[in-house]
Amino acid sequence: MSDSSHEFDITSIPFRGLVEQALAGVYIIQDEVFQYVNATWAAMTGHLPEQLIGQPVSRFVPPDDVAEVSARYHRRVSGVEPSMRFVVRGLHRDGSTVFIDVHGTALEYRGRPAVVGVGIEVTEQLEQTRQLQESRQQYQELAAYLIAVRERQRSAYAREVHDVLGGLLTSMKLNVGRILRRTEHDAQGEIREIADDLNGLLQEAINNVREISESLHPQALEYLGLATAMASYLERFEKRSGIRVTMQPKELHIPLSSSRATMAYRIFQEAMTNIARHAQATEVTVLVACDAESLRVEVRDNGIGMPLRANATPDLNAPCFGILSMKERARELDGTLDIGSAPGQGTRIVLISPLDAKEDL
Repeated sequence: MSDSSHEFDITSIPFRGLVEQALAGVYIIQDEVFQYVNATWAAMTGHLPEQLIGQPVSRFVPPDDVAEVSARYHRRVSGVEPSMRFVVRGLHRDGSTVFIDVHGTALEYRGRPAVVGVGIEVTEQLEQTRQLQESRQQYQELAAYLIAVRERQRSAYAREVHDVLGGLLTSMKLNVGRILRRTEHDAQGEIREIADDLNGLLQEAINNVREISESLHPQALEYLGLATAMASYLERFEKRSGIRVTMQPKELHIPLSSSRATMAYRIFQEAMTNIARHAQATEVTVLVACDAESLRVEVRDNGIGMPLRANATPDLNAPCFGILSMKERARELDGTLDIGSAPGQGTRIVLISPLDAKEDL
């Protein structure tokens, strides 16, 4: 065991003056029996010091923990692990359980091995941590539910826009065509001019309806797969933004269920939206790869990057909110989202998601 320099006397005046006024609990255990506790330690279990001194430690811990507490004591006094820190459960006098963060060290007490240590009650902190974890879990479940609801609504809205509004506009365009055919011999040409203008406006409206329907729920995603839907989106993105886009490959079979493919598509779509709004990029490269176990989607741009602004005021239009959405969707996919960016050096976003199990396809 230890030499005499590690031995001390509990009855010494300096020792008592220090520990009996300590805010932390102090204890001495020998032969698995409390030889000394200060008032702070005793109060953690609702007792006075004299009610613990001389009593076995096992009386003040839950029955399920007795063996582990005893094993920890013997590991220290045997020298296997002379000093240990852990959280132990204690039995309060009122029948409740308290949690104590304990740091105990093996020393000699009155010429024999003992454990001397300090402890701080952490019951409230652990409960707050548990509540925080529970709240985080509830938030994640709520976020997943809202994402699923939003996707169902988008799909429904896309069908309504495409079938109902698109159908009405197409019918109107057909009727304008009839007017044009009947005004071929219009001497003044006024009616034909009006019909021509109306026909152009209707075609523009039909194109916008298709664009809105595609943005809500791309048909290519449902019928042709994720890679094709991404390629189709990029064609439209390039025309709208003027940003040069490269995708490799443009066709790739990706074994993902419809819901998971939609989630991956939304991450990709959000990345492209952030580029259009914030990056000031002139080129974007999209790389898609798929092996036996996972999908990898990488989006790179040559824009201004995203500087870290620790004290910046939150901006609802800033890309950070889109990134939070992407990260939440990646978590729902059981995947990872890696974002690398530096001022003036562009941004790189990499999604890695496991593929569906064969039985889920």
